[in-house]
Amino acid sequence: MRVARTAKRELSKDGQGASAPTCVELDLGDSGPLLVFGGPYGNLQATEALFREAKRLGVPFDRILCTGDIVAYCGDPLATVQAIRESGIAVVQGNCEEQLGNGADECGCGFTPGMMCHALSREWFVFATGELDEDSRAWMRGLPRRIWLRFAGRRLAAIHGGASQINDFIFESSPWSIKRTEISALDADGVLAGHCGIPFTQIYADRMWHNAGVIGMPANDGRSGTWYSLLTAGAGSIRIEHRRLDYPHRAAAERMWKVGLSHHYAEALISGLWPSLDVLPQTERRCTGEPINPAISEWAGSRVAHRGTLNHEPATP
Repeated sequence: MRVARTAKRELSKDGQGASAPTCVELDLGDSGPLLVFGGPYGNLQATEALFREAKRLGVPFDRILCTGDIVAYCGDPLATVQAIRESGIAVVQGNCEEQLGNGADECGCGFTPGMMCHALSREWFVFATGELDEDSRAWMRGLPRRIWLRFAGRRLAAIHGGASQINDFIFESSPWSIKRTEISALDADGVLAGHCGIPFTQIYADRMWHNAGVIGMPANDGRSGTWYSLLTAGAGSIRIEHRRLDYPHRAAAERMWKVGLSHHYAEALISGLWPSLDVLPQTERRCTGEPINPAISEWAGSRVAHRGTLNHEPATP
């Protein structure tokens, strides 16, 4: 059974109202799997498909974790928030929740002015701001910035982007030294992160960085399916599976067109290709359109076993 307790609290950015937790602790033991996903992005069709998949797999909702950005590019921001809230799953506050919850005028995604991503974000952020009610924004403000998990004898830290910066883009090609510093700062055995939008797992010297990917937008791999992961406790190890989520992507795209959002991201739901590669390092840019295949890692001390084509142990520390 999950045990949750607030470890630390701080005032919201405006210093008013009830304080919001910055850290929550969950003790999951090893009695069942943990399902992890990121970035619903206002994609109600993908969110509902993810919950159906969890039920099919027999994963109770109190063993599901979302790494943030519930609302972004897609056409059902309020309904997606309501579905997530009603499910009762654990949710890390992402930059979109932080910004929307506090009435900011931009998404805080980390896009540089002049980027196509920055220009396109203004449209969907204005749309989402107009769709969300105050109750939803208050809930977003109250989400924890970190969730600590005890799982299969390991201490895991669930964050959105980076330990110190909520909108840090940390990709598979980002140097392991950056990930090692973040893991050390969190005093964790491993990190469950989000934000970058592309799934990967890296294990080095008994430490782990895992990004389940997002369900609301394809991973720029030329396929319409999106990504989540399943972590299962074994005998002294954790089995990490990257899994593809197929859902009614055309219905999600049609919803975006219906509410008047730009065609760029709606078309990405169908093509599987991002409309802009501005945020991607060169390694990930070169992989544009290359299919990502499901893969499995076994996190067992210093011995790491990989099956599939998704995950790679860092070449250098």
